[in-house]
Amino acid sequence: MRRLILAALMLASVPALAQPAPAPQAMPATLPFSPAVRVGDILYMSGQIGQVPQGMDPHSDGFDAAVRQAMDSIGRILADNGLDFGHVVKCTVMLDDMADWPRFNAAYLPYFKGKRLPARSAFGADGLALGAPLEVECIAAFK
Repeated sequence: MRRLILAALMLASVPALAQPAPAPQAMPATLPFSPAVRVGDILYMSGQIGQVPQGMDPHSDGFDAAVRQAMDSIGRILADNGLDFGHVVKCTVMLDDMADWPRFNAAYLPYFKGKRLPARSAFGADGLALGAPLEVECIAAFK
């Protein structure tokens, strides 16, 4: 009888553990960050992701399209603040797969054609926002 009562008490605590996890929350209509914040003569931009268009190979043309998508977003933020890629002083690149490093470089470089290259860091990241293969964040200086 004692074992039966003990087993019943133990089982009484299990349902809380056996409950299914709540469904993930949908992305908010407005994201909890600004595209960019100016502090003095420095513009700090939030990271911009690039996504591979549906049906494209994530490690060839699709990846190149994702890089262009991220860099074009950065270009729009720069333009909204009266700047261009010549004002970028530092970029941080996050790649879901470091094997894409050469493809990233090839697609990134034309954005700085005729301009000096910014300082840059890059690292591999497992699990970027929305399953993106890359994210790029930049800092620009007003001249």
